[in-house]
Amino acid sequence: MSGQVKDQTEARRATKAERREARVAAARAAKRKKIVYGMLGTFFGVILLIGFAFLVFKGGGDTDTAAQPGASASTAATAPAADPNAPDPNAPAAKFPPLPEGADPALGTKPVVSKGTGTPKELKVTTLVQGKGATVKAGDNITVNYVGVKYPTGEQFDASWDSKQAYPVTIGVGQVIPGWDQGLVGVKVGSRVQLDIPSNLAYGDGPDSRLPGPLRFVVDVLAINPA
Repeated sequence: MSGQVKDQTEARRATKAERREARVAAARAAKRKKIVYGMLGTFFGVILLIGFAFLVFKGGGDTDTAAQPGASASTAATAPAADPNAPDPNAPAAKFPPLPEGADPALGTKPVVSKGTGTPKELKVTTLVQGKGATVKAGDNITVNYVGVKYPTGEQFDASWDSKQAYPVTIGVGQVIPGWDQGLVGVKVGSRVQLDIPSNLAYGDGPDSRLPGPLRFVVDVLAINPA
């Protein structure tokens, strides 16, 4: 009988020890589980933080583009830097021809220049429109429009009208052919004159002449430029 009681007591002690060990094991398992979950939470938190930072910096890079009215990201990336020397596209175009104040409206239209007759032997200056401005003197820098043709045929070889750029030139100093140097001195600003120029006062008749034979020019004197 005493042996049976002893066995039951030892069985109860074993059962208590097993329950204690089970509780310890469960506590350890819970602790390990908590550690693992903590590590996983930290890992995913870092991933989310990196992703958020990437989106923030990417969005910040597009801020300037979005702030520009009508601009797109591709436009901002490919558009060249503005040239500070480029002409202003909104600036009014320069008026051509630049007529002097009170000029005859005829000077606003390119003249029709016909061929001459015969062969000119000396310079002939014919006033087609009489101007009212200052008189051109030798050494003056003037602005003109002109049409040049071959005297015998009327074939045009040059005209400032075609490039829409009036021509500045100094008269009476050998900068141009003698027919201009002589024919434009004494002409008033606002005038249109016809110059019939013999070959010896033009480019000559030699084999090296760029334009042999007599020439006819119709020249509009638009301004005497300040020195």
